[in-house]
Amino acid sequence: MVKLTVKIDTVVDAKKFVTICNLAEFDIDLISGRYIVDAKSIMGLFSLDLSKPIQLRADCDADNDFLRRFDPFVIDD
Repeated sequence: MVKLTVKIDTVVDAKKFVTICNLAEFDIDLISGRYIVDAKSIMGLFSLDLSKPIQLRADCDADNDFLRRFDPFVIDD
């Protein structure tokens, strides 16, 4: 299980983010407050408060190369 903090600023970024998530062969969730949504769902993503950082939880190993695709969205806590 890997946890990252991400920030999605624009609609274009949201579309890119969901596209990346859909390429993953493992589950990815987004957590904002008490809400948890499937990161592969554009509707789920837009149901969250995108003005704040969101926690990404991926069901994979920390050394998975796929996680580097999220680098443009990752922020420091």
